[in-house]
Amino acid sequence: MNYYRSERFRRSFKKLPKVVQEVFFKQVTYLLENLQHPSLRAKKYDERNGIWQARVTRNVRFYFLIEKETYFLVDIQKHKD
Repeated sequence: MNYYRSERFRRSFKKLPKVVQEVFFKQVTYLLENLQHPSLRAKKYDERNGIWQARVTRNVRFYFLIEKETYFLVDIQKHKD
């Protein structure tokens, strides 16, 4: 699998603290290896539109679509508790 970052994702990512950005790269490595990795806690977020959600940190999630062999990262943002 590989991944593509949307422009929206890129803009949101730049606003995050460096430490969160570093954790994201670890998490995306897990995603590429195994969607069911426990650290990700990946789940369907929006069934209708096929959007998934995965954990970066306790407070940050990233959202993506799966198409064939590619994860399309659509956004990353603080999680609303």
